[in-house]
Amino acid sequence: MFGTVELPVWLLVLILAFAAVTFASHFLFPSVRWFFRRRMERAVGELNRRLHRPIEPFKLLERHDRIQQIIYDPQVLSATLDHARAEGVPRNVAFESARRYAREIVPGFSASVYFGFSVRAARWLSRLLYRVEVISPDESALQTVEREATVVFVMNHRSNMDYVLVTWLVSNRMTLSYAVGEWARVWPLSWLIRAMGAYFIRRRTPNMLYRRVLERYVQTATAEGVAQAIFPEGHLSLTGRVGQARLGLLSYILAEAQKGARPVVFVPVGLGYDRVLEDKLLVAAEETGVRRFRTKLSLIMLHVARMLWRRLWGRWQGFGAAAVSFGKPIPLAPLLARDPDLTPEALGAHLMRDVRQVVPVLPVPLVAAALLRAGLPIDASEVAPAVAALRAELEATGAVLALGALPEADMLSGALDALTDRGLLAKDNGALIVTDPALLAFQAAPVQQIQDATAAKTPQGQTAET
Repeated sequence: MFGTVELPVWLLVLILAFAAVTFASHFLFPSVRWFFRRRMERAVGELNRRLHRPIEPFKLLERHDRIQQIIYDPQVLSATLDHARAEGVPRNVAFESARRYAREIVPGFSASVYFGFSVRAARWLSRLLYRVEVISPDESALQTVEREATVVFVMNHRSNMDYVLVTWLVSNRMTLSYAVGEWARVWPLSWLIRAMGAYFIRRRTPNMLYRRVLERYVQTATAEGVAQAIFPEGHLSLTGRVGQARLGLLSYILAEAQKGARPVVFVPVGLGYDRVLEDKLLVAAEETGVRRFRTKLSLIMLHVARMLWRRLWGRWQGFGAAAVSFGKPIPLAPLLARDPDLTPEALGAHLMRDVRQVVPVLPVPLVAAALLRAGLPIDASEVAPAVAALRAELEATGAVLALGALPEADMLSGALDALTDRGLLAKDNGALIVTDPALLAFQAAPVQQIQDATAAKTPQGQTAET
């Protein structure tokens, strides 16, 4: 019993390693997790006292628990059995497919990542690239939305900067959960996006089991009061105009709201930029009909490094202005009271109409639209009257203007310099000529859409001014 046992060194190391792993998994790791969990709960409690809308308990659940909640949902289980019969596979195989879809969709929210890194990074990047202006015609309207309601921000999609801007600007009110496409499923971006509470969705998939898992996640989050931000267009605008709504996510939210368990309030949000970061890629995709934005990460990082270097030495002042306009909240309950059979198509049309009305007009799009309406080439002396006339018309229609505090002459010269520096315009014997018609039209599109909507409302034979 007390004799000596000889062991090879490799076997002794292996035994000690197994013992260490067993000790850590049974004693050390649970204690460490409990310690950090307690600290996180205290931090979340402090955050909730500062936020207008506290972080929802559903977002604070362990990701594994939320995945289990989704895959054992009765509707998902029923869809799993249907999938097994339709595909001729065993039930356990179909169940593993549902589990895989849930893992792919369900986020892993981290309050420390969201507020400790993401919000700060969003604020820094937004201020680095743009002069940001926030427009809220009725600030008190957002504050009066009942706390029990699920808030859904409905936005136009101009740039991938949309996520960054809105995350920062509402961070003092609430945390947002975004629906993001497959473009974000790349390491290490995917981990960061999951930690921010975003969930990944596949576009145009015919898999009914996947759709049911996604539907039940969105509906569960809605029922639990999770504040969401969605882009009903489903993709970046290739033309610069606000497109029609795709109905997937809206139909899920509407179906849950019709149960009456929790009120839903939509908030239309319009985003505008003097320069969209991806504008050349978007215009090229519109011209070729190929929506593939492939670029190397190394080229992106090199471009960012050049911008930072130029900014450090004062040789670059950013991409101009960016504006976010918050419209009046739209409770869903009154819409359902007027039309109990409200369809996703009708809801989508109503919301996108309101989004178009709050898209802000910035200096560069305003000048681009005025030049295109006046016709190019145009004498330099005629530019200011053309811009002033268009501005007056927009003000008369109630458009949201985000033209800054500079005098009109300075605003005009800055916008013209931005267009000429990028090669969209050129000067020829005192006249301005267009050198990139497609990109200039992309810049002017948000303003032209407002003009088109105004013209459509004007009775035949009358002008907008009358």
